[in-house]
Amino acid sequence: MPRYAIGLDYGTNSVRSLLVNAANGREVGTSVWNYEHGTEGVILSSDPNLARQHPADYLKGGEIVIKRALSQAKRKIRGFSPDQVIGIGVDTTGSTPLPVDEDGQPLAFKRQFARDPAAMARLWKDHTGVAEAEEITALAERLRPHYLAKCGGTYSSEWFFSKVLHCIRTSPKVFDAAYTWVEIADWIPAALTDTLDPDGLTVGVCAAGHKAMYNDAWGGYPDKRFLGRLHPKLAQLRDRLQDKAYNIEKAVGGLSKEWAKRTGLPEGIPVAVGAFDAHLGAVGAGIKPGTLVKIIGTSTCDMMVAPLGKDLPDIPGLCGIVPESILPRYYGLEAGQSAVGDIFNWFVNYVEPGGERMGSHEALTREAAKLKPGESGLLALDWNNGNRTILVDQRLTGMLLGQTLYTRPGEIYRALIEATAFGALTIINRFEEYGVKVGQVVNCGGIAEKNPLVMQIYADVTGRPMKISRSAQTPALGAAMAGAVVAGREAGGYPGFSAAQKAMSGLKAKVYTPDRKAQGVYAELYALYSQLHDAFGTEKWEGKLFNVMKDLLAIRGKVRK
Repeated sequence: MPRYAIGLDYGTNSVRSLLVNAANGREVGTSVWNYEHGTEGVILSSDPNLARQHPADYLKGGEIVIKRALSQAKRKIRGFSPDQVIGIGVDTTGSTPLPVDEDGQPLAFKRQFARDPAAMARLWKDHTGVAEAEEITALAERLRPHYLAKCGGTYSSEWFFSKVLHCIRTSPKVFDAAYTWVEIADWIPAALTDTLDPDGLTVGVCAAGHKAMYNDAWGGYPDKRFLGRLHPKLAQLRDRLQDKAYNIEKAVGGLSKEWAKRTGLPEGIPVAVGAFDAHLGAVGAGIKPGTLVKIIGTSTCDMMVAPLGKDLPDIPGLCGIVPESILPRYYGLEAGQSAVGDIFNWFVNYVEPGGERMGSHEALTREAAKLKPGESGLLALDWNNGNRTILVDQRLTGMLLGQTLYTRPGEIYRALIEATAFGALTIINRFEEYGVKVGQVVNCGGIAEKNPLVMQIYADVTGRPMKISRSAQTPALGAAMAGAVVAGREAGGYPGFSAAQKAMSGLKAKVYTPDRKAQGVYAELYALYSQLHDAFGTEKWEGKLFNVMKDLLAIRGKVRK
């Protein structure tokens, strides 16, 4: 009898379920539900740095998409029964910490905090804690440099302690009402298994290691003395954080009676330790040593792994080098860009170039595809939402250089795509500079699936073939793999992730290969991008930018001629 696993993928705007055949990864049911609260699921304010989510959406959405996926499978597969589902995995955005009470219930569920954004989940792209991140970085440089060494040398405003410290200072009533703070990657699996008690909570090393400076080498989370130097209340919070974090090979518990009743799934099936969407996306894409997996969406995450026995250097600018954060028995290495799809959306939705007829992504892509590399004379920086890697600076902003009175929307759109490709190449170069060789690049996500122009530009800029994951829903597939692994071989699952990946993942036949002529032009443009990158992104840069505009014109003239 076939066995199935479910992956729950909690994204920025919606939650998705994916029901797959555990034997071969065949996708038999899927559903997406858009969060109800806020603007496209995100609660905003006049502060452009604020981005929150209401935790009620996580529970309602999870129930809806599971039931819909099961209904699809019943219609498609003769004899299908929910009793054939053997396990569940969960991925989420991150860092997205949530303040909870002594029972593990979100403060946002309480009447007095129901409309208070400070009591809601602080979405990954909430940058209200910029000042706090700088303070954490400065203190760690003086007192605990080894903390920073494993997270790229800089603590980010996107991460756990920056957000919690910001709450202490700006919303003390909320902080004082909270018993502790929990990443939603940990809270959602706990809700599904009725293991919400904060004192017995199972936390994942993915969230703790990449966003909260957790490492077994120094006893877990940062020590109380260090946190107390930031604020005494942070030191008190340290007592209510767990001493041990686990990889995705462990089950949090069994599906609770309540959730079995709500969804129709069997009570007691194991739910895996939660992880971030990009990390489980890498698992779903078949990550292994030498493979760089790019999860391309509103932002990107660039993931690699290396064996735990490997002598791995600390790599400046990465979002963490964390044991077992992606795959058990491997270091997980995370990099990424704070905005990719969001940059394209900004141009279409805010600038609205050309009106409705010419202002869509499809129309702009068609116009951009007519251009040769360098033909526009434009060069952009991809920092519209700050820089995640390698500069780790959320106060950087975007730039467009070279526009004239004749610059067209399609030219700008192509320049924005090229800028994100240059940022991707900068990340690849940083990995290889420190001895982590990139043997192949596997892309996944909506943009990789739907926009051949973006993939071709990435191939031409990086000089590397761009491969595409077979599944269009790799984070959810990776989460389903985790469900199949925690179920175990006896239940029809797998003894480990190597076997699960071999059976359930794969690549599409289409590969985007570099065009040598385009690659040569992009090498010239990347040299200019690097000048701008270092001039505006680093303090140590010394030089002149007098040549940049004129070199862009020279490249444009050569290409057009």
